[in-house]
Amino acid sequence: MTINHNIILEDTTLRDGEQAPGIAFTGEEKLAILDALISSGVKWIEAGINAMGGSESRTLRMMLERVEDSDIHLIGWNRGVKEDIAASLDLGFNHIHIGLPTSSIHLDNSLAKSRSWLVNQACQLVDYAKQRGAFVSISAEDVGRSELDFVIEYAAAVKEAGADRLRLSDTVGILTPQQYGYIIEQLIQKVSIDTQCHAHNDFGYGVANTIAGLCAGARYFHTTINGIGERAGMPDMAQTVMTLLIHYGVDLGINTTHLKTLAQQIANAAGVKIYPWQPITGSNVFAHESGIHANGTLKNGSTFEPIDPEMVNGERRIVIGKHSGKASLKYALGYQGHSWDEEKLGDLLALVREVAILKKGDLSYQAVCLLYDSLVQRGV
Repeated sequence: MTINHNIILEDTTLRDGEQAPGIAFTGEEKLAILDALISSGVKWIEAGINAMGGSESRTLRMMLERVEDSDIHLIGWNRGVKEDIAASLDLGFNHIHIGLPTSSIHLDNSLAKSRSWLVNQACQLVDYAKQRGAFVSISAEDVGRSELDFVIEYAAAVKEAGADRLRLSDTVGILTPQQYGYIIEQLIQKVSIDTQCHAHNDFGYGVANTIAGLCAGARYFHTTINGIGERAGMPDMAQTVMTLLIHYGVDLGINTTHLKTLAQQIANAAGVKIYPWQPITGSNVFAHESGIHANGTLKNGSTFEPIDPEMVNGERRIVIGKHSGKASLKYALGYQGHSWDEEKLGDLLALVREVAILKKGDLSYQAVCLLYDSLVQRGV
């Protein structure tokens, strides 16, 4: 399957990402994250929620001033309330998003409103924002539990009202890639409106659903750094960007060498560590311990690595531990400038494995040298 190269990444780390339970960025952190995103090549950024007021609104005003007269598009998120939208536009946003649901479970329980009310409200809000000259994005929230015929009817109505984009939000991450792609494919066949992927990761399909949506014809898509967000989070920016680049040949203009730095910056601000096995940005992505893997990697890095570490500012590491082989021991000793006797490597390997088990972790190269020296001293 192919993907249109004219697709647009919109990062929502500063909005949906920060809505992850327990995460609260300071104003300084939000500004620093904005700068880092822009420096990395991101041009569409969902900045936050003005309706929160207080310091959040002041920070959003500073963000808007920072990107004034640039090609950066900051999106202000709003509830489906005219007063919210008016306040965001008054603050200086000229790109706004309107959050409204299309599923019966949300209409009945969150809003206590009918479908006819939804369509009428959505169209009025879109028309108001368009009359004020804004780019208008609007949601079909909980699209995974919405009736597709109604979503199509709703899409046609908001398009007629002037909406620039329809965000298809799998709010509880319930769709499979096949289901999500089908919804987008069917909708854009019947309504000529740009669509945006907003895929939550509750079943681990965040990135896959986004790719499926783009393959089906969506133009915009959401990511967050480290995949942070409500519940199980959102599609991770690094994973999505690299998937598009490597598997689909789509270069979004993102500086991929910034991805690890971005990931660490968000981890620090959120107070949440990056998993070592986090794809693309984790510390184990280019680390090799098992004997066969390390031996192959030492001969040719691509043997057990799908991409060159330099593409993402990664670091190849040969780790010494329980599963290491002789090739790794030679590498560790040689790295330290230490000579060795080939006949002693078997004993050294046995000792290294037992120490790794007791330590429940890996050994430094210096420790390998000390263990080798202890064998020599004991005459083993």
